[in-house]
Amino acid sequence: MAKDNKKSKLKQKLTDKYRLVILNEDTFQERFSLKLSRLNVFVLGGVFSIILITLTTLLIAFTSLREYIPGYSSTELKRKATRLTYESDSLKTKLAILENYAKAIKPVLTGEIEPEDIDSVQAESQKKRIDESKLNATKTDSLFREQVEDDDLFLFTNGANDKANIVFFAPVTGSITQKFDAVEKHYAIDIVAKTDTPVKAVADGTVIFAEWTAETGYVIMVQHSSEFVSVYKHNGNLLKNQGDFVKSGEVIASVGSTGELTTGPHLHFELWNNGYPVNPVNYIDFE
Repeated sequence: MAKDNKKSKLKQKLTDKYRLVILNEDTFQERFSLKLSRLNVFVLGGVFSIILITLTTLLIAFTSLREYIPGYSSTELKRKATRLTYESDSLKTKLAILENYAKAIKPVLTGEIEPEDIDSVQAESQKKRIDESKLNATKTDSLFREQVEDDDLFLFTNGANDKANIVFFAPVTGSITQKFDAVEKHYAIDIVAKTDTPVKAVADGTVIFAEWTAETGYVIMVQHSSEFVSVYKHNGNLLKNQGDFVKSGEVIASVGSTGELTTGPHLHFELWNNGYPVNPVNYIDFE
């Protein structure tokens, strides 16, 4: 009975009604009144606390304020870390080259290998003097040289297969802002598209590269038949990994604007054949 009385008293305390009244201090006129109970105050306080905690969490998670919290790294810091990683790899490569050079030249400096006799080398070179008069090009030689230089100027297009044995699928459709220009060494075309637009494989093949680069952001490369390789740069994210097999028209990435050399949301698309860059417009209809 005592327990029941305690429970009833506790329930009575929680459910007892109270009135909150706001009065005019001079006239004592009632301006505002509100009925409350202890239970209502606890419930409202709990709901308000949950909402406040949720809003604070969302504010930190989806805004730049999280960069001021210990443990979070800024986007600029990630970019610098990536660039420093590539620079350190380059320094390691240069250091390895210098070490190999030092090992190669060390026997000469320490006397383990005797240098060749300079006088004998000079004598041998005098015996092999070249008649400079024979080096003057004739008119026929000059014309032939000009023809060869013109042919070699665009060797990357003549050396590639002009006719593909496979049918290519457009990676994205849209307007081309920068065309293939061999003179400017822009061996690709830039296609403007909205962010997160699906990027599709131009043909069946195997992913041979899918990584982040500092200059061109997320890059994916696919090896196709007939010695074709397609390259997709500045992607927002990658949906395939190295070694994955993809079908023609399968989504492999999304349009983005990543990398230091990007100029906005677009796809930088390259097509290579037998090691030479070719104009993708000759093989694919992008409109």
